[in-house]
Amino acid sequence: MAKNVGKNDKTIRLIVAIVIAILILTGVLHGAWGWILGIIAVILAITSAISFCPVYKVLGISTCPTKDKEPSKDKETK
Repeated sequence: MAKNVGKNDKTIRLIVAIVIAILILTGVLHGAWGWILGIIAVILAITSAISFCPVYKVLGISTCPTKDKEPSKDKETK
């Protein structure tokens, strides 16, 4: 399972999850919306913690910075 969630993405996911949790715990969100957004908050927190998002994998998205590989030393220029 390769990481596909970058640092900024992780931070945003965690902040959104915390805000949703606070809204639920203070009673602003309740009923069906509270449950739905609560589940979304848990998913956001988990994907933030493990740096992997299955939806990103399916869509071929990655917000992780990529390290440019050095040019191959196998190819010699003459």
